[in-house]
Amino acid sequence: MIAPKPKEKWRPSLGQIVFGVLALVATLPLVGLFFFRIYDNQLIRQTQAELIAQSRVLAAIFAEEVAARVPAGIALGAEIPPEARPDASDEVTPIRPLLDLLGNDLFVRRPDAREAIRPADPAYIAIGERLWPVVRETQKVTLAGFRILDPHGVVIAGRDEMGKSLAHIEEVATALTGKYGAALRIRIPDKSPPPIYSISRGVGVHVFSAMPVIVNDHVAGVIYTSRTPRNIFEHLYQERGKFIAAGSAIILTTLLVGLIVARTITRPMRDLVDRAGRIGRNDPAGFRPLAHYGTRDFAELAEHFFAMAEQLARRSSYLKNFSAHLTHELKSPLTSIKGAAELLLDSLRASSDHLTRTEQERFLLNILGDTERLEQMAHRLRELARAEALPQSDACCPADVVDQLRALFPAVQLETQGALSRCVELSGETLLIALTHLADNAVRHGARTIRLTAEEHGDQLILRVSNDGHPISAGNRERIFDAFFTTRRDSGGTGMGLAIVRAIMTSHGGAIDLLPDTTEVSFALRMPARDAEDASRVHLK
Repeated sequence: MIAPKPKEKWRPSLGQIVFGVLALVATLPLVGLFFFRIYDNQLIRQTQAELIAQSRVLAAIFAEEVAARVPAGIALGAEIPPEARPDASDEVTPIRPLLDLLGNDLFVRRPDAREAIRPADPAYIAIGERLWPVVRETQKVTLAGFRILDPHGVVIAGRDEMGKSLAHIEEVATALTGKYGAALRIRIPDKSPPPIYSISRGVGVHVFSAMPVIVNDHVAGVIYTSRTPRNIFEHLYQERGKFIAAGSAIILTTLLVGLIVARTITRPMRDLVDRAGRIGRNDPAGFRPLAHYGTRDFAELAEHFFAMAEQLARRSSYLKNFSAHLTHELKSPLTSIKGAAELLLDSLRASSDHLTRTEQERFLLNILGDTERLEQMAHRLRELARAEALPQSDACCPADVVDQLRALFPAVQLETQGALSRCVELSGETLLIALTHLADNAVRHGARTIRLTAEEHGDQLILRVSNDGHPISAGNRERIFDAFFTTRRDSGGTGMGLAIVRAIMTSHGGAIDLLPDTTEVSFALRMPARDAEDASRVHLK
């Protein structure tokens, strides 16, 4: 059955797939650049955490200053609702940085300060003046912006916007109610925030933190801080040496992996495909071994491929030669039969007999003889086809067929010795066919005695079949296993016997050799051996 031809469509080659995979792996770090906003988010939260810590310290100092002035009648701000007050039993009340660049925490730039409805209390202005030196020293190290607000959101300490109100800003308004407030804001004027997928949005973002100052469950003020988070591109630039080294390592590693894959997979595969094409075109160069096998798997694949290709080539050559020999062998008897039949037919059609009765009888005997030869040849061809079939899972011992062989050749003395009871991977019928052809070949060449000698060699049994018939000439020793080769064609030899024996041995994992014996003709049958217990189980089945 012919396998259907694959549908014609574009298919990537193995090299293209490998190159695509390597290119994808190499670009993965570059693709990571589009996800820098995740790292930006981490930098923003880190900045928020720093502002929380700094403003909380200042808020504690601010609260002490206000608490010291409460007896003097300093005015506090809005009272914190009971549900919003921290639990007095909690010793730790952390404020976690939760600003999210990917969420809805990004606002337009911070609104400008407004004129205050009423000026700040002189007591709060004094507190602001007292805290300002501490704030300035802190700014030198942290680079953060600080503004200290009174309970109504009026700036009482800062570089600018002094005396103006920031109460209208969202995060400040939240802090004036006693809750911590924070926001992300665009540094540059814009009508709307930049798109969420922009990897550079961290460049123009400001983190704002509004920490309320609580005294006696009232808001006493707000520490309003701001700072630009560290830019990831600035970080990359500062670490450019490391990133260049990492990129170079990735490129070199990718090239190295590509070279290894090309040498171990792509190149051997292409060479094997080329060999297959050459073998298909009957090019002898296709059987040359590969220059590089790459991996053990490809070496095993190539070994089995070349073995299969050589076997198919030998089989094709064998079939070609077999067909030629068969045509030649069939031509002679068919020509003889046709000629004799034509002469007999002409004799019957003629008005007078041109052939004598003796001549007619001779022609009929020739026809019968050639017919018998063709019948014998057909029988041998059936045996050859049967011998070349797949082996059966059967076993026998040479000793089992000795009596049958004696019965077939009663005029020959059959001698046996050695390990004939060792079982082999052949059925009794198959082994008998092989020994019958060897014995028949020996009898046709004048043998009077046939000797069977069995020897064990590891997992093989070597059965030596010797006879005292006519020796084989040196010129014929290389041709005796060829189909249709015979030196006894006149006596009915077909030249198929030894070819059948060789086919039987080959199909069952064995071999037959003509031994260089000068005193007698000896063949060695090498057959896979089987234990007696295994053989008995096969027979039971």
